[in-house]
Amino acid sequence: MEDIEKQYKLNIDKLLLYFFIYSALGWILETFYSYILLGHFENRGFLIGPLCPIYGFGMLIMIIWLSKYKDNKLKLFFISVLVFSIFEYVVGYALDAIFNLKWWDYTNDFLNINGRITLFYSLGWGVIGLIVINIIHPFVEKFLDKILDKIPIMIQSNLLKIVVIIFIIDIVLSSIGYIQK
Repeated sequence: MEDIEKQYKLNIDKLLLYFFIYSALGWILETFYSYILLGHFENRGFLIGPLCPIYGFGMLIMIIWLSKYKDNKLKLFFISVLVFSIFEYVVGYALDAIFNLKWWDYTNDFLNINGRITLFYSLGWGVIGLIVINIIHPFVEKFLDKILDKIPIMIQSNLLKIVVIIFIIDIVLSSIGYIQK
């Protein structure tokens, strides 16, 4: 029984690591995109720190539920389009409802729904699903495993706890800042 609990904790820890890695990569992507588009740095995330949780959660959805379609590229594409269009819409709606702010607005884009999703980005989610499941995540998984093999589990666990605490503090402080606006 102890081995099952230990394996479960390792899997949860690994999923948390993926969440933070992909949230950071999403922040980098958004910041780079913003810099190219606007010509200057702008924090495009919800949080004060360099994380975009929507990317972390999106990647966890891909890893946990969509990777089973890895061998059926057409199915993976269309399921990614559907799942992430719904996900993007729900997150956009929730952020707007809670904070009365829009982090993205596709109102002027072709075939948009309430400015929260659009055909172009929905199809982009399909392409991203293919690229992530078949190329990016296998690379990240292999790279992370190599690094984790060199760090004692106790240190990994303590560092992860610190990162989670910092993340929670960031959520609280960011939320307070948006509510006070």
